[in-house]
Amino acid sequence: MNIYPVIFIIVSFGSLVAAFILEGGSPGMLVAETAAMIVFGGTIGSVGLGSSPKKLKNIPAMLKLIFTAKDKDLVEIVSYFKNLSFKTRKDGLLSIEAEITDALDPFIKKGLQLVVDGVDPQMVKTILEFELESTYERHKENAGIFEAAGGLAPTMGVIGTVMGLVQVLSNLSDPSVLGEKIAVAFIATLYGVGSANLLFLPISSRLKDLNNEEIKEKSLIIEAVLLMQEGANPNILAEKLKGFLDKKQIQKFNEMDNGGA
Repeated sequence: MNIYPVIFIIVSFGSLVAAFILEGGSPGMLVAETAAMIVFGGTIGSVGLGSSPKKLKNIPAMLKLIFTAKDKDLVEIVSYFKNLSFKTRKDGLLSIEAEITDALDPFIKKGLQLVVDGVDPQMVKTILEFELESTYERHKENAGIFEAAGGLAPTMGVIGTVMGLVQVLSNLSDPSVLGEKIAVAFIATLYGVGSANLLFLPISSRLKDLNNEEIKEKSLIIEAVLLMQEGANPNILAEKLKGFLDKKQIQKFNEMDNGGA
């Protein structure tokens, strides 16, 4: 499990609550069941209306991904394909058939299987890029659900506040409780703005970030498969693939490569 999202959620919400308490407030003042019903119920209903049931079923898996996703090890992939390239240049492309096991990354496995099957390089590229594009669009739509929630929640908060103020203004017989009732009414706005900026939009941003990381990984794999299929020199293959790495990753790869040499 990736502990960092949990830490940052605690930091963000904890900071707000702690600041509220330091200003003399009580945590109980931040609890308003009706405001929560309006904001979260309204947001869920609106998002559900604007999304297909198929997309909504993916929400639990998306939330799980936030806490379980691991960093992509692009250095390891470059090293793997460089070593595999040495093997294919020595023993031929068919020699990599033994590498195609269930333990292999599914996308790498698919690319290698296409090569072993003798599929034309252009067709290999087309097939893998189509899957890449499909993955990108699917993940983009998933992130869009939380982005939509982030846009709707503040509006629901305003609606909740207006509803609360309407109730307050319709009963002015007891001025001594007006301040408390108005404060409760504004809790809805707090819920709407807070949930949007502390939960929904950050989740959407994180999903987009994970999507970009996966697209970069798959793009590297496509390039590696095609270079290997055309019989590129292993060192040339590695140099081209290093274009997908940042400076620290390149340094790590060079250290691994020199260590293996």
